[in-house]
Amino acid sequence: MATLAAALIAFAAPASAARIDDQFQAWLAKDLWPEAKAKGISKATFDAAFQGVSPNLKLPDLVLPGEKPKTPKKQHQAEFGSPGNYFSEKTLGAVTSGGRARAGANAKTLAAIEKRFGVPGGVVLAIWGRESGFGAAKMPYDAFEVLGTKAFLATRKEMFRKELLAGLEMVERGLVSRKAMRSSWAGALGQPQFLPTSFLKHAVDFDGDGRADIWNSTPDTLASIANYLVHYGWAKGRDWGFEVSLPESVTCALEGPDQGKKISDWAAMGITRVGGKPFPQNEARAEGFLMMPAGRNGPAFIVTPNFYVLKEYNESDVYALFIGHGADRIASGDRRFVGNWGKVDGLYRSDVATMQRGLEKLGYDVGGADGLPGFKTRRSIGDWQAKNGRAATCFPDKGLLEAMR
Repeated sequence: MATLAAALIAFAAPASAARIDDQFQAWLAKDLWPEAKAKGISKATFDAAFQGVSPNLKLPDLVLPGEKPKTPKKQHQAEFGSPGNYFSEKTLGAVTSGGRARAGANAKTLAAIEKRFGVPGGVVLAIWGRESGFGAAKMPYDAFEVLGTKAFLATRKEMFRKELLAGLEMVERGLVSRKAMRSSWAGALGQPQFLPTSFLKHAVDFDGDGRADIWNSTPDTLASIANYLVHYGWAKGRDWGFEVSLPESVTCALEGPDQGKKISDWAAMGITRVGGKPFPQNEARAEGFLMMPAGRNGPAFIVTPNFYVLKEYNESDVYALFIGHGADRIASGDRRFVGNWGKVDGLYRSDVATMQRGLEKLGYDVGGADGLPGFKTRRSIGDWQAKNGRAATCFPDKGLLEAMR
């Protein structure tokens, strides 16, 4: 009985690194290998992939044996900052100046990519610059260590298991050498930062050497990025969006990809492009969407479906806006946002989550109480503010927090 009790205590307690490694090796042999074999992975490829590999317990979002998933305190206590922080001139300037420098050097390739895929060169360059510093970023991790650790211990095991098996397929098919499988901490590969499933779906041989090389080939890297966007619905001939001036008479609660109107209809409501230019004729007849990442606390935009294609690369409004704005600056020079990003009212992400839960109790769909105010949260705030006699800002503030406590 004492032996059984000791065993139960050992199982329930957080595992030591050595014991986790033993469990990892058993998982590889008894769980992962049978599935890999069924998918056509050879034992030689499998063994080479995991030779000398142990779980990296320093990676984020892991759940160790004997522990329960938990929200990191750091995330809960993180200050809620202005979306404008994402657009520091140091980062944005490096992408735009670097993009312009490479636009000339790769003009022929970019023209061929735009002709084949319909994606403007500026967009492709902005993604390349943002993802890997135009290929300069180091990939410090062994991809099989990262993907193996996460498939075994992460909060999203099934997703990483799928990526791990795709990585094995890449090596098995000779698409990349085992040695070249270096990645970010999240398991992303090469200059476009593709996960293995994205490589298998979207990587393109554009330099004609017979293999898609997103590690060393600039043409293959750029074309693969464009192919990725096309797969998710990039509309040839359309812009990503326009910065606009929003009259006080138009509520910010109209934001969102499910509240589209013809751009000419937005214009009829008094919304105008900053700088005074009219919307292009082809855009005026097509659908657009109001997008205000900081509510009335920052610039406003009318975006096209291509904006939401950019979000497929990284599920974030500010990421897509960074890429679209960076692409404009690469193509047309340093035209910065006209609207100013306001300051945030001394809040934490936990405060934003409190507001979201309060709005949910009132029947609003805020897209989840995660402490990140996406468009559903922003427009819910605006609607609640208007109904309660407040100026509709569509952005969290201390007054709203007090009202929702």
